Amino acid sequence: MMAPRKNAKGGGGGNSSSSSSSSPSSCTSGGSSSPGARRETKHGGQKNGKKGGLSGSSFFTWFMVIALLGVWTSVAVVWFDLVDYEEVLGKLGIYDADGDGDFDVDDAKVLLGPQNIEDELQDQIQSLLDETVYPEHGEDLQQEQDVPAGELQLEDAVLTGRDEDERIESMGTEAFHEETEDSYHVEETASPAYNQDTEDMMYEQENPESSEPVVEDDGRIYQEADDVTYQDYDEQVYEPVENEGTESSDNAVDDSHTILEEVHVPPAEEQQEVPPETKRKTDDPEKKEKVKKKKPKLLNKFDKTIKAELDAAEKLRKRGKIEEALNAFEELVRRYPQSPGARYGKAQCEDDLAEKRRSNEILRRAIQTYQEAASLPDVPADLVKLSLKRRSDRQQFLGHMRGSLLTLQKLVQLFPDDTSLKNDLGVGYLLIGDNDNAKKVYEAVLNVTPNDGFAKVHYGFILKAQNKIAESIPYLKEGIESGHPGTDDGRFYFHLGDAMQRVGNKEAYKWYELGHQRGHFASVWQRSLYNVRGLRAQPWWTPKETGYTELVKSLERNWKLIRDEGLAVMDRTQGLFLPEDENLREKGDWSQFTLWQQGRKNENACKGAPKTCSLLDKFPETTGCRRGQIKYSVMHPGTHVWPHTGPTNCRLRMHLGLVIPKEGCKIRCANETKTWEEGKVLIFDDSFEHEVWQDAKSFRLIFIVDVWHPELTPQQRLSLPAI
Repeated sequence: MMAPRKNAKGGGGGNSSSSSSSSPSSCTSGGSSSPGARRETKHGGQKNGKKGGLSGSSFFTWFMVIALLGVWTSVAVVWFDLVDYEEVLGKLGIYDADGDGDFDVDDAKVLLGPQNIEDELQDQIQSLLDETVYPEHGEDLQQEQDVPAGELQLEDAVLTGRDEDERIESMGTEAFHEETEDSYHVEETASPAYNQDTEDMMYEQENPESSEPVVEDDGRIYQEADDVTYQDYDEQVYEPVENEGTESSDNAVDDSHTILEEVHVPPAEEQQEVPPETKRKTDDPEKKEKVKKKKPKLLNKFDKTIKAELDAAEKLRKRGKIEEALNAFEELVRRYPQSPGARYGKAQCEDDLAEKRRSNEILRRAIQTYQEAASLPDVPADLVKLSLKRRSDRQQFLGHMRGSLLTLQKLVQLFPDDTSLKNDLGVGYLLIGDNDNAKKVYEAVLNVTPNDGFAKVHYGFILKAQNKIAESIPYLKEGIESGHPGTDDGRFYFHLGDAMQRVGNKEAYKWYELGHQRGHFASVWQRSLYNVRGLRAQPWWTPKETGYTELVKSLERNWKLIRDEGLAVMDRTQGLFLPEDENLREKGDWSQFTLWQQGRKNENACKGAPKTCSLLDKFPETTGCRRGQIKYSVMHPGTHVWPHTGPTNCRLRMHLGLVIPKEGCKIRCANETKTWEEGKVLIFDDSFEHEVWQDAKSFRLIFIVDVWHPELTPQQRLSLPAI
């Protein structure tokens, strides 16, 4: 046999070397009968007169001999492969009880005796999961959207393969309102592989009846889940509806009050959409806490017996061979239907494949499979958590906010001590507009962990949206200063600065500057959050600089016609001018009458100003501006509009003076203040901070016309999502 031959060869080599190296020592250290040896002894060889003893040098020599024997033996074992370590470790691998890839003390504990605590937890998890009903693919589902947001109960949280909230409510196209300043969205930008010339790939909502949401403000800080613009793989356009914020917008909304949860992907092109930062992004490197994370245990006892097969399939997935990996996991699921590891691997492959093929249908399959993995018997707690967290995330990606909330509720029920899950649950409530329950969640978190930065910034956000300005400041400030993941977000810097401005705290611009330094704002003045890089940025523009001289000339030539139709609408009693209710006014009376919103014409409104609408139909740079509005704006004496910014740098705003009092009306953009003139157009970039005063003795009426930024390409104007 090969092994004995190797052993003999190795052993012989070792002994030979040892013998040859020890020969000189043996000749001098032992007693000798040779005359030379006797003479050496007689003339004083050993000082103590003893014969045959080992000298100090002889002892060292024998020590070296033994050491060399050991070294050569070790070399022989390794070099000649006397022991098949891989075979030994492979056999021990099936006893890997904690899923960490090796056999260690923790594994022995599991194999040698029951772990009472873990078994008890597992039983609790399984009992909770057993309460859940999982229909097969294609079964009809009970509608979730009929359940009021504030009445979602855990016992009603039936996690189905396709949540009913996938049936997105259709949204009307008649009423046009700018989104409230306090809306909460979820966004995830496309992976770098899908970067385009214009901006990150973005996806439209699934609702086939309406490609863009229209949100009505009912006093909540967050809109209904089904009213957001949903991420979707089937189209190339997606972006959350951003709140409008401009005085000039006279129904402007302080877009900074929109919190967007997303994954930030650095832009690959010069002119590329730059969305806000991700919710759980770690802040400055020096603030990152070095926390040693415990490796999750994902394999149960059965999965350990098929670990090699699971690893082989997972290796295919990690190498990017997604289709092959999916086939491998599907075969494992067929052979071992009780295997949570196989089911979870299948879900991950479907998840990856959905992104690769930009397919909502495949992603829905992944959402179902994640649920199946978590619902099998004897699922490790860590695998339940990973599966359901990913399921919730993917549901949010598709805009299924209510289904995601049910999943988050189940997670918190299963893992009540996990603060991060409670924070996620708070976001889940915010995404469906249930700010009251969100507030309760964050209060509960802060009662247990008062220094939780993520809970603090969200709690501060809610307080500010409730107009508890002074009360919100310490939560926002301390939350940002904590450096916890999810706190270094442009909206929180904006909220904090805005709140400070409103209470007269001069530190506001310090926080704006810090937000600028950390990449959230283009500058201290320009604080819009949805920007395309590389666009010319200046507060005030001339008609020639915009290139829209024909539009400006047409507005100024026909200003009296536009004025008269606006005044006629004002004289009616139907209340066509709607009050600004986005909390931008410190005081006063400010209303608007909208003709176009997000590039869509309000046919009913245009019946009140038919000649004006006919005039504007000739200029697609404004009627097709899906990030702006066309509207009348009336402001009465005693009105002051807080400093605020618009949501995007992709538009410019024109103000045509219609009825302007001689004194008392002015607008500041950045650090320059101007006044309106009747029949003249002012043009400014409302992504810069601006503020308005109306201290005249009579009303002021202007006509607002938004246009695309002149440096946007035709492709960008077509592909940029509506705001």
